Amino acid sequence: MISRIVATPIAAPRATIPSLRPRRVDPDVLAAIVPGPGRERLSNGEVLAITTGQQPALFTGPLYTVFKAMSAVALGERLERERGVPVVPVFWVAGDDHDFAEANHAWVQGREGEPVQIMLRERPHDAPQWPLFREALGADIGPALAAIDAALPDSESKGDVLEWLRASYRSDANLADAGADALQRLLGARRTGLAIFRAHDRRAKRAAAPWLLRALDQTLEDGLTPVLVEGRLGRDRLRQDGSAFVTRRSGERFTRAELEQIAADTPERLSPNVLLRPVIEAALFPTLGYVGGPGEMEYLPESGPLFSSLGVTPQAHVPRWSGLLIETRVDKVLTKHGLTPADFNGQPGALESRIAKADLPPDLVAALNDLRQDVESRFARISGEVHQLDPTLERTVESARNAALAGTNEIEKKLVASLKRSQGTLVSQLARTRAALAPLGKPQERVLTIASFLARHGTSLLDEIEQEVARWAAAS
Repeated sequence: MISRIVATPIAAPRATIPSLRPRRVDPDVLAAIVPGPGRERLSNGEVLAITTGQQPALFTGPLYTVFKAMSAVALGERLERERGVPVVPVFWVAGDDHDFAEANHAWVQGREGEPVQIMLRERPHDAPQWPLFREALGADIGPALAAIDAALPDSESKGDVLEWLRASYRSDANLADAGADALQRLLGARRTGLAIFRAHDRRAKRAAAPWLLRALDQTLEDGLTPVLVEGRLGRDRLRQDGSAFVTRRSGERFTRAELEQIAADTPERLSPNVLLRPVIEAALFPTLGYVGGPGEMEYLPESGPLFSSLGVTPQAHVPRWSGLLIETRVDKVLTKHGLTPADFNGQPGALESRIAKADLPPDLVAALNDLRQDVESRFARISGEVHQLDPTLERTVESARNAALAGTNEIEKKLVASLKRSQGTLVSQLARTRAALAPLGKPQERVLTIASFLARHGTSLLDEIEQEVARWAAAS
């Protein structure tokens, strides 16, 4: 079971939520939202929105995807109570993103608590950079589902989790729509309802097309426009060249008239870059604020000039809830050894060495320290004498001193290694604890998927997380 959930706040200035008049959402935008309570609320009349988003990934990707969605729901509920108008949480599924290497896998805790990677497939390095909504799951999803089944320990909740994933991640689905469906099944009907927006949908792109075409006239600091088009090599940035536009990688040339025709006939081929996306979002939804992670909090302010140029009112940037799920077995290890999660942030092995070193006999530690001080003192005297007789030999003396100190350090190092071998149970406990708190040396929420925890603890875990996120929203 989960022992406790620890908030790990994202450092960012407190956001000021702007005043904004509620308005209706365009029918094309509504049509691109997965059916459910969120879409129904958006279609009921004049509303406001709190948005968040993420590119889709296998089995919903890392925990922070779900944390973002829950943050938008909780903040929307708070603002709705305060302002007395509907504030709908919207999750922007960035299906036109093309980073397949980030989206083609998921990490879970294996049966022994070790990180296990579940891979859909690799994309050849020279393959076109197609957006994720064009990546069909196909036959590869069968082995991926079998792999996650094999990796997760047997439990009462495992069957329900696998049923949830199989319902969404089907061979006839693409990676983006599967992710949207999985989020809808998981969170769409909880609390006030999360609206899952398929930003790659043709109808969504049709609604966004006027803003994308206007953004062609904007040149960013890198010399490119904030608009991308699908060309021969997949999704590609555009550079203005006289009266035409040229793709960065493939060198394809498009006139404005040709891009306008694409916007009319196949608008899904056009997409915003990372700075234009929040502008399009605020144009399509009456957005009070965007809930994002630390990286987004850094780059979102750079969108300011695009908001001004395109005449769109910017939304507030709100750092999402961030947290750490600590299971009972992990908490027991922390309590037993007087440790905190922060102790596992260093390099693997450093904590084990620190604990083993603390178990060295005090007399031995004192003797080693005395030996080092003696070496330093004696070599200092030798160095002074040598300098008087032959200054050219000072480097030789220094090398000998370093070698002597290295010898004492090597003794201590081997003693610590011996203790670590004798403390095999402790070392394995610490390794499993590190794998749970900082898998792959990274924050838990940036690696492990929610499926890993739901299989062990059931959907009641979502209730526990929601309580913590509600506390965050009340203080945001």
